[in-house]
Amino acid sequence: MGIKSFIGRRSKKAKDTSEQIIVSDYMTRNLIVFKPQQSVLAVMNQLIKNRISGGPVVNKNNELIGMISEGDCIKQITESRYYNQPLGNINVEDHMIKDIETIDGDMNIFDAAEKFISSKRRRFPIVKEGKLVGQISQKDILKAALKLKGHTW
Repeated sequence: MGIKSFIGRRSKKAKDTSEQIIVSDYMTRNLIVFKPQQSVLAVMNQLIKNRISGGPVVNKNNELIGMISEGDCIKQITESRYYNQPLGNINVEDHMIKDIETIDGDMNIFDAAEKFISSKRRRFPIVKEGKLVGQISQKDILKAALKLKGHTW
């Protein structure tokens, strides 16, 4: 298990704006998080209820220990069927991704966009002083681009 953090550069001020364009300006701070002892079935219910495709798994100290996604749940569905195991008896910690890549909240939003392209991930958690503080998704990058409308590129 490991957490890899990508630290980007702060953007230089554009000629027509004095605003810094960084990840923390566009990341989601109010996250739906999962606990390692939750069942995969409970995670599936939360994903559907909240219309999200995945999320961070944190311990009792709000430290990031994994990520769980729709794909992880689908994989578990097929394994559960094969072994005839109910999903309610299977914990998240046994099926979450433990090798996590994070992005620094001070990373330039355009560097984050490049990181999404190179990694093929849908979301990156942001950790500060060991605690989960937010998450940036591909959709957040799109929202930033729409807000900027290309005039500061």
